[in-house]
Amino acid sequence: MTEAAILVIFPFAMVFAATSDLLSMTIQNRVSLVLVLSFAVLAPLTGMPWDVYGMHFVAGAAVLAATFALFAAGTMGGGDAKLMTATAIWLGWNLELVQYLLSLSVFGGMLTLAILRYRSSFLAQAYTQKFEFLRRLAKKDEGVPYGIALGLAGLLVFPSSPLGLWVVERLAQN
Repeated sequence: MTEAAILVIFPFAMVFAATSDLLSMTIQNRVSLVLVLSFAVLAPLTGMPWDVYGMHFVAGAAVLAATFALFAAGTMGGGDAKLMTATAIWLGWNLELVQYLLSLSVFGGMLTLAILRYRSSFLAQAYTQKFEFLRRLAKKDEGVPYGIALGLAGLLVFPSSPLGLWVVERLAQN
């Protein structure tokens, strides 16, 4: 049961956040809340030592401090900051967190370049009338749905995270 919850909750939240941000330019608060609460409940069920458990929340606090500063400076959306924080809690204070931050930077850069190119392309004019989210992406004063990069990076790193590895070990034993 714990294995199934871990394998469903985190990936689903990442996909939902990415899709939601693409379609509506928002990441709902409940996504981050579900991630934090589910980690708080599931991690002890895996036998995770309490000091490691605490360090997962330290990772979240560190990411929250950094993203809060970026949000206050107007360079990051609040939903992105909350999702990054919740993801950091799931990944923990380890190399997977560094890999996540580097991956989301690369994916975010590629996404930003792709959207900027789209905004100046013929496609932005030709197809924006058919789909609301494409009209929003075509607006030059609109932001970038960075939740897509956050979701992709989370999905990339999750299998090597402590909870991802715990599930793989459990499944290999059966």
